[in-house]
Amino acid sequence: MRTKLITILVVGIVGTLALLAWFGYQSFTTGFSAKTEPNALEVLLARQVRYLAIPLEQRNKPNPVPVTPEVLQDGLAHFADHCATCHANDGSGQTPIGKNVYPKAPDMRESPTQNMSDGELFWVIHNGIRFTAMPAWGEGDPEQDLDSWKLVHFIRHLPKLTPQELETMKSLNPKSKHAADEEAAFDQFLQGDDAAAGSGHHH
Repeated sequence: MRTKLITILVVGIVGTLALLAWFGYQSFTTGFSAKTEPNALEVLLARQVRYLAIPLEQRNKPNPVPVTPEVLQDGLAHFADHCATCHANDGSGQTPIGKNVYPKAPDMRESPTQNMSDGELFWVIHNGIRFTAMPAWGEGDPEQDLDSWKLVHFIRHLPKLTPQELETMKSLNPKSKHAADEEAAFDQFLQGDDAAAGSGHHH
């Protein structure tokens, strides 16, 4: 038994030293640039750490919100307003932020995301993931966070998004300050025209 424990300990130490040496080599050759594509080992380690970080009872938790057209619409609106800046409306991750963070925003339509359980998806949305760009969106008691459960349903729907749904999402995306200023100026212009037309009518 003692020999077995020593063997496990030695293997663990050697493995850790090998990983540290490899990361040291990576930082020496490419630095810690966020532009670098994660290699297969990094992806494997990151997914394993994420998996182990989610408590077992959370992984197996079923979605308490029944899926309905109204729930999907709520999820669509929430995703467009809160998530699309990084993940894109279609969940591809092909946005300036999504492509330039490290690790990159995943394509949520593909199996690494779609194969996660509802409980795992909810946990990631509610709690976020440390050392990544994924923030914790949940506030307060997880049992009351129905919006995140609605988002889980919408994430399941991403591979089946229709062109009409994508158009709807574009109208719900947050506007940049420049776009918001232009819209406000245009509204003022229209209100000015209306006011002028109204005063002319009174004359």
